[in-house]
Amino acid sequence: MQTISLPEHRIFKIIAEAAAQLQVETYVIGGFVRDLILKRPSKDIDVVCVGDGPALAQKVANLLPEKPSVTIFKNFGTAMLRTDDWEVEFVGARRESYRSNSRKPEVEAGTLQDDLNRRDFTINALGISLNQDNFGALIDAFNGVGDIRRKIMKTPLDPDITFTDDPLRMMRAIRFATQLDFDIDPDTYDALSRNKERIQIISKERIADELNKIILAKTPSYGFKLLYQCGLLELIFPKMTALQGVETINGNTHKDNFYHTLQVLDNVAKTSDNLWLRWAAILHDIAKPETKRYSEKVGWTFHGHEDRGARQVPKIFAELKLPLNEHMRYVQKLVKLHLRPIALVKDSVTDSAVRRLLYEAGDDIDDLMVLCNADITSKDHNKVKKYLQNFKKVDQKMKQVEETDKLRNFQPVITGEIIMATFGLKPSREVGIIKESLTEAILEGEIKNEYDQAFAYMLQKGQTMGLVPVNG
Repeated sequence: MQTISLPEHRIFKIIAEAAAQLQVETYVIGGFVRDLILKRPSKDIDVVCVGDGPALAQKVANLLPEKPSVTIFKNFGTAMLRTDDWEVEFVGARRESYRSNSRKPEVEAGTLQDDLNRRDFTINALGISLNQDNFGALIDAFNGVGDIRRKIMKTPLDPDITFTDDPLRMMRAIRFATQLDFDIDPDTYDALSRNKERIQIISKERIADELNKIILAKTPSYGFKLLYQCGLLELIFPKMTALQGVETINGNTHKDNFYHTLQVLDNVAKTSDNLWLRWAAILHDIAKPETKRYSEKVGWTFHGHEDRGARQVPKIFAELKLPLNEHMRYVQKLVKLHLRPIALVKDSVTDSAVRRLLYEAGDDIDDLMVLCNADITSKDHNKVKKYLQNFKKVDQKMKQVEETDKLRNFQPVITGEIIMATFGLKPSREVGIIKESLTEAILEGEIKNEYDQAFAYMLQKGQTMGLVPVNG
């Protein structure tokens, strides 16, 4: 019998003691065991007992010195408590049966084997005994340890049944494969393609949750390629699959924007774990299919794809059930501005163009530059190297202008209140015109954002509009 050493923490011995007092078989099960074998850090423990899970949770809480509160989820027959920085969930062993129109199973009490049978993948159908007679013994009914060693994702039972019962498991198969850098067993993978249409009974929120976990993986392109190849991506995010493909006219071929996007996403992932910056990478060229044009003079163009793409961001976020808040606005801004730094590469670029970009990007300028650097993809390594060197010059140029003018998120020193008080105005179109004119003058370098210069400019602008200062 193979045994596994559990981490040195009181919680395991206390659960074992509580189980002994209640005389129920108890096991740590699932992802915690998998991560223990993979040596991945985890402090989320799933505990299965052949009996009443919430009653075991309450007994454990009573034995812990700090007496933590127990949260009971009656609808699911589970309970959860936190101790130190560990989160422990308790459930009674159960068997499940499914209806075709729902992923919510009919549940009844079962044996440990019943509970293992309902697990999504062999690598998650692992247990460690917390019972006194075989504490630490590994329970491995489906050779999950072997699949971990072979780096294979595989379902414990027939994959068609597994995915038909709960179609979210198809997303989870790809998510785990991406996170762990595992292959998917051929029979299991074929079942993804066969059952892909079942994903439509899953809520978009649950799909987005799995998609975000794929995006946050070390090499997210792997997950997107799996989603694309098995047909799931077309069902959950068709606008992204529309990027795929190349067209050739008179020997001129444009790049495949789907695989380019995945390269940009991986490039961003190498330098940032910001989920929303990674979403900006995914969406930066999303409007290229509808802006694609060919002319004999210049070949393939995608004019305006950045503006059109930015306008589409709110709709895409709404469709995917992503948050319509500051995260969406951040992605929208980066999509809109992602071509702007490239234009600054030219030596002839004025300081005012740099000021304008700093003003529009604000505190997100550094993330914008990460995206722009990531957007430089080519099979020609010399071309990539040259572009990256040019971008260093842009960085330098922006730092110099920023040092002098401090333009990130700047606000003109002359406020709307000062304009109204000076000319005896109420909130009106005239106030807006003067404010906008002041901003433009500062960005163009005509005046500095200092009170005396800005006030004099305001008076002059007001005069041209026929306005007279209240005091003179």
